[in-house]
Amino acid sequence: MKVLVVGAGGVGGAAAAVARTRPFLERMVLGDVDLARAEQVVAGLDDGRFAAARLDASDAGAIAALARAEQVDAILNACDPRFNPPIFQAAFDARCTYLDMAMTLSERHPERPYELPGVLLGDAQFAVAAEWEQAGLLALVGIGIEPGLSDVFARHAADELFSEIDEVGIRDGADLVVEGYEFAPTFSIWTTIEECLNPPLIWERDRGFFTTEPFSEPEVFEFPEGIGAIECVNVEHEEVVLVPRWVDCRRVTFKYGLGQEFIDVLRTLHKLGLDSTVPLDVRGQQVSPRDVVAAALPNPALLGDRMTGRTCAGTYVTGIGKDGRPRRTYLYHVVDNERAMREYGSQAVVLQTALNPIVALELLAEGAWGGVGVLGPEAFPAQPFLDKLADYGWPHGIDER
Repeated sequence: MKVLVVGAGGVGGAAAAVARTRPFLERMVLGDVDLARAEQVVAGLDDGRFAAARLDASDAGAIAALARAEQVDAILNACDPRFNPPIFQAAFDARCTYLDMAMTLSERHPERPYELPGVLLGDAQFAVAAEWEQAGLLALVGIGIEPGLSDVFARHAADELFSEIDEVGIRDGADLVVEGYEFAPTFSIWTTIEECLNPPLIWERDRGFFTTEPFSEPEVFEFPEGIGAIECVNVEHEEVVLVPRWVDCRRVTFKYGLGQEFIDVLRTLHKLGLDSTVPLDVRGQQVSPRDVVAAALPNPALLGDRMTGRTCAGTYVTGIGKDGRPRRTYLYHVVDNERAMREYGSQAVVLQTALNPIVALELLAEGAWGGVGVLGPEAFPAQPFLDKLADYGWPHGIDER
């Protein structure tokens, strides 16, 4: 399989490092607006299957042209979701399979943002699903860790573990520590601000989609493998949009273990208007406040050697098991930062995200997964994915509560 990766930052670079270990990959081109960054990733891989190219993620024409020139089978979007529209369009124009790890952005309800949804995550992509289907093309959306593996867990629970599902609750927490910084997010602050300050989305079968205030409904969740109890709060996330499309359940939520300090920082940024993406005139330059915040903070992809601990992503499912008895099961995936750095040179959160699209690409290359249209991970059988993830050396866990 030939793949074009758009974005050679932390996740794009880690995805390439994972792909390097797999024989299904014939060629991978890493395209980035910063050619030197892409070239640095390729040089570190020391593998003739990889190449670098200068590529502007906002230029659909340029992306499609490079995809055609390289005769790639798939385009993997490893950029912030604000670049989804041009990359998504480029894959369609070049007649390539498309994969991303976060869907097109939402828009708040103009009058009642903390009660009703406006534009949902991924609406722009699902709106053209029929066109992709008619063209015989596949867009596999939300195939990172969350969304991604969390959605695979939901499908696995529905197929193998439960006869009835009450709630699919994504729960994410970590005991990661970054030394030497007062405040250092372990993932893109641009994306984190978008997720955490937007009205959280919840789905219920009898009510449909609705929203709440940011950081609502705190609960203490016990994370496995010694990570321990962490307070989690509602956050907007793609799983709430994706899971109900393919998994029969009564309720879907997403809660993130942010910690009070992180929440306080995000609230302060919001109060000051520093979460805005609307450019301001600063001494004659048009500058987005959120881009300034991102530039002022350390690059999370480069924090691995200062980090210790583990990150855990998982799906907590409640309902009735196959035996007819009540069941509560947490399906999860843990990555230890020390191992991630030792084996791939990437910090834990970045590697955990990057593993999953490569697993999906291999399943598509083998024919174990396949389809047309705009599909989430729940649309595919879960077991081949979980088996392949274990084959990569990063198996999931199951914690019965």
